Amino acid sequence: MRPPSPTDLPEPSARLHEGWHCLHAYYRVDPAAWAALSPEDRDWGLGEVRSLLDPEADHATAKLETCVVSGHKADLGLILMDPDPLKIDAVCQRLRATPVGRALEPTYSFVSISEVSEYVPTVEQYAERLKRDGADPASPAFEARLNAYSARLPAMNQQRLYPQAPPDFPVVCFYPMNKSRVPGANWYRMPFSERSALMSEHAESGIAFAGRVTQFISASTGLDDWEWGVTLWARNPESVKDIVYTMRYDEASAGYAEFGPFYVGYRMPVGEALEHLRLR
Repeated sequence: MRPPSPTDLPEPSARLHEGWHCLHAYYRVDPAAWAALSPEDRDWGLGEVRSLLDPEADHATAKLETCVVSGHKADLGLILMDPDPLKIDAVCQRLRATPVGRALEPTYSFVSISEVSEYVPTVEQYAERLKRDGADPASPAFEARLNAYSARLPAMNQQRLYPQAPPDFPVVCFYPMNKSRVPGANWYRMPFSERSALMSEHAESGIAFAGRVTQFISASTGLDDWEWGVTLWARNPESVKDIVYTMRYDEASAGYAEFGPFYVGYRMPVGEALEHLRLR
Protein backbone atom coordinates (compact mmCIF):
# COMPACT_ATOMS: atom_id res chain seq x y z
CA MET A 1 0.00 0.00 0.00
CA ARG A 2 1.41 3.38 -0.98
CA PRO A 3 1.83 6.00 1.75
CA PRO A 4 -0.71 8.82 1.57
CA SER A 5 0.34 11.83 -0.43
CA PRO A 6 -0.11 15.33 1.03
CA THR A 7 -3.25 15.77 -1.06
CA ASP A 8 -4.78 12.66 0.55
CA LEU A 9 -4.44 13.99 4.08
CA PRO A 10 -7.18 16.02 5.76
CA GLU A 11 -6.63 19.74 6.12
CA PRO A 12 -4.91 20.28 9.49
CA SER A 13 -7.16 22.04 11.95
CA ALA A 14 -7.47 22.35 15.72
CA ARG A 15 -11.22 22.92 15.42
CA LEU A 16 -13.56 20.17 16.51
CA HIS A 17 -16.19 18.91 14.08
CA GLU A 18 -18.33 17.84 17.02
CA GLY A 19 -18.30 19.18 20.56
CA TRP A 20 -16.24 21.90 22.21
CA HIS A 21 -12.72 22.46 23.45
CA CYS A 22 -12.92 23.39 27.14
CA LEU A 23 -10.74 25.46 29.45
CA HIS A 24 -11.23 26.00 33.16
CA ALA A 25 -8.89 28.81 34.26
CA TYR A 26 -8.41 30.23 37.74
CA TYR A 27 -6.69 33.44 38.88
CA ARG A 28 -5.67 35.02 42.15
CA VAL A 29 -5.57 38.82 42.58
CA ASP A 30 -2.06 40.08 43.39
CA PRO A 31 -2.70 43.05 45.72
CA ALA A 32 0.78 44.52 45.23
CA ALA A 33 0.49 44.41 41.44
CA TRP A 34 -2.99 45.97 41.63
CA ALA A 35 -1.78 48.74 43.92
CA ALA A 36 1.08 49.49 41.52
CA LEU A 37 -1.31 50.30 38.65
CA SER A 38 -2.08 53.92 37.97
CA PRO A 39 -5.74 55.04 38.29
CA GLU A 40 -5.82 55.50 34.51
CA ASP A 41 -4.56 51.95 33.89
CA ARG A 42 -7.09 50.57 36.36
CA ASP A 43 -10.02 52.34 34.75
CA TRP A 44 -9.00 51.46 31.21
CA GLY A 45 -8.07 47.90 32.16
CA LEU A 46 -11.35 47.21 33.93
CA GLY A 47 -13.26 48.42 30.89
CA GLU A 48 -11.18 46.11 28.70
CA VAL A 49 -11.87 43.12 30.95
CA ARG A 50 -15.61 43.82 31.05
CA SER A 51 -15.67 43.91 27.25
CA LEU A 52 -13.37 40.92 26.85
CA LEU A 53 -15.39 38.65 29.17
CA ASP A 54 -18.80 39.67 27.84
CA PRO A 55 -20.40 36.40 26.63
CA GLU A 56 -22.49 38.34 24.10
CA ALA A 57 -19.54 40.05 22.40
CA ASP A 58 -18.53 39.10 18.86
CA HIS A 59 -15.14 37.86 20.03
CA ALA A 60 -16.61 35.70 22.81
CA THR A 61 -16.23 31.94 22.79
CA ALA A 62 -19.30 29.75 22.29
CA LYS A 63 -19.59 29.45 26.07
CA LEU A 64 -18.02 31.96 28.45
CA GLU A 65 -18.71 32.05 32.18
CA THR A 66 -17.14 33.99 35.03
CA CYS A 67 -17.35 33.16 38.71
CA VAL A 68 -15.86 34.23 42.02
CA VAL A 69 -14.12 31.38 43.82
CA SER A 70 -14.40 30.46 47.48
CA GLY A 71 -11.24 29.83 49.46
CA HIS A 72 -7.60 30.75 48.92
CA LYS A 73 -6.98 28.64 45.78
CA ALA A 74 -8.26 31.41 43.49
CA ASP A 75 -10.36 34.57 43.32
CA LEU A 76 -11.67 34.55 39.76
CA GLY A 77 -12.68 31.57 37.64
CA LEU A 78 -13.36 31.31 33.90
CA ILE A 79 -15.05 28.54 31.94
CA LEU A 80 -14.42 28.89 28.20
CA MET A 81 -15.71 26.51 25.52
CA ASP A 82 -15.54 26.70 21.74
CA PRO A 83 -14.92 24.50 18.66
CA ASP A 84 -11.63 26.38 18.17
CA PRO A 85 -9.04 26.13 20.98
CA LEU A 86 -7.14 29.11 19.62
CA LYS A 87 -10.20 31.31 20.10
CA ILE A 88 -10.22 30.22 23.73
CA ASP A 89 -6.52 30.96 24.07
CA ALA A 90 -6.98 34.36 22.42
CA VAL A 91 -9.30 35.38 25.27
CA CYS A 92 -6.68 34.35 27.85
CA GLN A 93 -3.90 36.18 26.01
CA ARG A 94 -5.98 39.34 25.66
CA LEU A 95 -6.80 39.18 29.36
CA ARG A 96 -3.09 38.83 30.20
CA ALA A 97 -2.27 41.83 28.00
CA THR A 98 -4.64 44.22 29.80
CA PRO A 99 -3.36 46.29 32.74
CA VAL A 100 -5.64 44.28 35.00
CA GLY A 101 -3.98 41.14 33.69
CA ARG A 102 -0.77 42.20 35.45
CA ALA A 103 -2.62 41.83 38.75
CA LEU A 104 -4.18 38.43 37.95
CA GLU A 105 -1.88 35.54 38.84
CA PRO A 106 -2.86 32.25 37.12
CA THR A 107 -3.18 29.55 39.78
CA TYR A 108 -4.71 26.58 37.93
CA SER A 109 -6.03 25.56 34.53
CA PHE A 110 -7.54 22.45 33.02
CA VAL A 111 -7.74 21.61 29.31
CA SER A 112 -10.28 19.11 27.99
CA ILE A 113 -12.87 18.44 25.29
CA SER A 114 -16.54 17.53 25.45
CA GLU A 115 -17.52 14.05 24.33
CA VAL A 116 -20.19 11.38 24.32
CA SER A 117 -18.66 8.74 26.56
CA GLU A 118 -18.11 5.20 25.32
CA TYR A 119 -20.25 4.12 28.28
CA VAL A 120 -23.37 5.87 26.95
CA PRO A 121 -25.35 3.01 25.38
CA THR A 122 -26.79 3.25 21.90
CA VAL A 123 -30.45 2.33 21.48
CA GLU A 124 -29.40 -1.18 20.45
CA GLN A 125 -27.11 -1.56 23.46
CA TYR A 126 -29.85 -0.27 25.74
CA ALA A 127 -32.20 -2.93 24.35
CA GLU A 128 -29.63 -5.62 25.12
CA ARG A 129 -29.26 -4.25 28.65
CA LEU A 130 -33.02 -4.47 29.18
CA LYS A 131 -32.96 -8.10 28.05
CA ARG A 132 -30.11 -8.92 30.42
CA ASP A 133 -32.14 -7.37 33.22
CA GLY A 134 -34.98 -9.79 32.43
CA ALA A 135 -37.30 -7.59 30.38
CA ASP A 136 -39.42 -9.39 27.77
CA PRO A 137 -38.67 -7.97 24.28
CA ALA A 138 -42.22 -8.82 23.20
CA SER A 139 -43.87 -6.89 26.02
CA PRO A 140 -45.41 -3.41 25.66
CA ALA A 141 -43.36 -2.29 28.67
CA PHE A 142 -40.11 -3.20 26.90
CA GLU A 143 -41.13 -1.27 23.79
CA ALA A 144 -42.21 1.75 25.88
CA ARG A 145 -38.91 1.92 27.75
CA LEU A 146 -36.92 1.50 24.55
CA ASN A 147 -38.91 4.22 22.76
CA ALA A 148 -38.55 6.57 25.71
CA TYR A 149 -34.77 6.09 25.75
CA SER A 150 -34.57 6.54 21.97
CA ALA A 151 -36.52 9.81 22.25
CA ARG A 152 -34.35 11.36 24.97
CA LEU A 153 -30.93 10.12 23.80
CA PRO A 154 -30.32 12.89 21.19
CA ALA A 155 -31.01 15.64 23.75
CA MET A 156 -28.79 13.94 26.34
CA ASN A 157 -25.92 13.65 23.87
CA GLN A 158 -26.41 17.28 22.82
CA GLN A 159 -26.00 18.28 26.46
CA ARG A 160 -22.85 16.16 26.74
CA LEU A 161 -21.29 17.87 23.72
CA TYR A 162 -22.61 21.41 24.23
CA PRO A 163 -23.38 21.75 27.95
CA GLN A 164 -25.79 24.35 29.20
CA ALA A 165 -26.71 25.08 32.81
CA PRO A 166 -29.90 26.74 34.06
CA PRO A 167 -29.32 30.44 34.82
CA ASP A 168 -30.78 29.94 38.30
CA PHE A 169 -28.00 27.47 39.23
CA PRO A 170 -25.50 29.93 40.77
CA VAL A 171 -23.02 27.41 42.17
CA VAL A 172 -20.29 25.93 39.97
CA CYS A 173 -17.89 23.23 41.15
CA PHE A 174 -14.99 21.80 39.16
CA TYR A 175 -12.59 18.95 39.90
CA PRO A 176 -10.40 16.60 37.84
CA MET A 177 -10.35 12.83 38.27
CA ASN A 178 -8.72 9.59 37.11
CA LYS A 179 -9.64 5.92 37.10
CA SER A 180 -7.30 3.87 39.27
CA ARG A 181 -4.48 1.78 37.83
CA VAL A 182 -3.20 0.32 41.11
CA PRO A 183 -2.73 -3.47 41.35
CA GLY A 184 -5.98 -5.14 42.32
CA ALA A 185 -8.04 -2.08 41.35
CA ASN A 186 -6.95 -1.34 37.78
CA TRP A 187 -9.95 0.01 35.92
CA TYR A 188 -8.34 -0.64 32.56
CA ARG A 189 -7.78 -4.33 33.26
CA MET A 190 -11.51 -5.00 33.53
CA PRO A 191 -13.59 -6.14 30.54
CA PHE A 192 -15.62 -3.38 28.92
CA SER A 193 -18.89 -5.08 29.91
CA GLU A 194 -17.99 -4.86 33.60
CA ARG A 195 -16.85 -1.25 33.33
CA SER A 196 -20.02 -0.37 31.46
CA ALA A 197 -22.22 -1.96 34.15
CA LEU A 198 -20.44 -0.02 36.90
CA MET A 199 -20.80 3.24 34.97
CA SER A 200 -24.50 2.54 34.43
CA GLU A 201 -24.96 2.28 38.20
CA HIS A 202 -22.96 5.48 38.62
CA ALA A 203 -25.14 7.30 36.10
CA GLU A 204 -28.33 6.23 37.88
CA SER A 205 -27.05 7.85 41.06
CA GLY A 206 -26.48 11.10 39.21
CA ILE A 207 -29.91 11.07 37.57
CA ALA A 208 -31.47 11.20 41.04
CA PHE A 209 -30.18 14.79 41.33
CA ALA A 210 -31.96 16.07 38.20
CA GLY A 211 -33.40 19.49 38.92
CA ARG A 212 -30.77 20.14 41.60
CA VAL A 213 -27.49 19.59 39.75
CA THR A 214 -26.36 19.68 36.11
CA GLN A 215 -23.31 17.52 35.45
CA PHE A 216 -20.78 17.86 32.65
CA ILE A 217 -17.91 15.41 32.15
CA SER A 218 -15.12 16.46 29.78
CA ALA A 219 -12.30 14.25 28.49
CA SER A 220 -8.67 15.21 29.07
CA THR A 221 -6.63 12.07 28.35
CA GLY A 222 -3.54 13.28 26.51
CA LEU A 223 -4.56 16.91 27.05
CA ASP A 224 -3.92 17.44 30.76
CA ASP A 225 -2.61 15.67 33.86
CA TRP A 226 -5.94 14.00 34.67
CA GLU A 227 -8.26 11.90 32.51
CA TRP A 228 -11.55 13.74 33.05
CA GLY A 229 -12.85 17.03 34.33
CA VAL A 230 -16.14 17.17 36.24
CA THR A 231 -18.16 20.40 36.22
CA LEU A 232 -21.24 20.65 38.44
CA TRP A 233 -23.70 23.52 38.27
CA ALA A 234 -26.11 23.51 41.21
CA ARG A 235 -28.88 25.38 42.95
CA ASN A 236 -26.94 25.56 46.20
CA PRO A 237 -23.72 24.27 47.80
CA GLU A 238 -25.60 21.56 49.69
CA SER A 239 -26.57 19.95 46.39
CA VAL A 240 -22.90 19.79 45.35
CA LYS A 241 -21.98 18.18 48.64
CA ASP A 242 -24.85 15.71 48.42
CA ILE A 243 -24.19 14.51 44.87
CA VAL A 244 -20.43 14.08 45.38
CA TYR A 245 -20.99 12.27 48.68
CA THR A 246 -23.71 10.00 47.26
CA MET A 247 -21.85 9.03 44.08
CA ARG A 248 -18.65 8.18 45.98
CA TYR A 249 -20.43 5.07 47.29
CA ASP A 250 -20.94 3.68 43.78
CA GLU A 251 -18.41 0.96 43.00
CA ALA A 252 -17.09 2.85 39.95
CA SER A 253 -16.11 5.64 42.32
CA ALA A 254 -15.45 3.89 45.64
CA GLY A 255 -13.24 1.25 44.07
CA TYR A 256 -11.62 3.04 41.15
CA ALA A 257 -11.84 6.85 41.34
CA GLU A 258 -8.99 9.25 42.15
CA PHE A 259 -9.89 12.90 42.73
CA GLY A 260 -7.92 16.10 42.22
CA PRO A 261 -8.46 19.54 43.78
CA PHE A 262 -11.96 20.98 44.07
CA TYR A 263 -12.77 24.55 43.00
CA VAL A 264 -16.15 25.94 44.12
CA GLY A 265 -17.40 29.29 42.94
CA TYR A 266 -20.47 31.40 42.27
CA ARG A 267 -21.45 32.45 38.76
CA MET A 268 -21.99 36.13 38.07
CA PRO A 269 -21.48 38.60 35.21
CA VAL A 270 -17.93 39.88 34.88
CA GLY A 271 -18.83 43.38 36.12
CA GLU A 272 -20.33 41.97 39.32
CA ALA A 273 -17.34 39.65 39.75
CA LEU A 274 -14.89 42.56 39.51
CA GLU A 275 -16.94 44.51 42.04
CA HIS A 276 -17.01 41.50 44.35
CA LEU A 277 -13.22 41.25 44.14
CA ARG A 278 -12.95 44.97 44.98
CA LEU A 279 -11.35 45.75 41.64
CA ARG A 280 -12.79 49.16 40.88
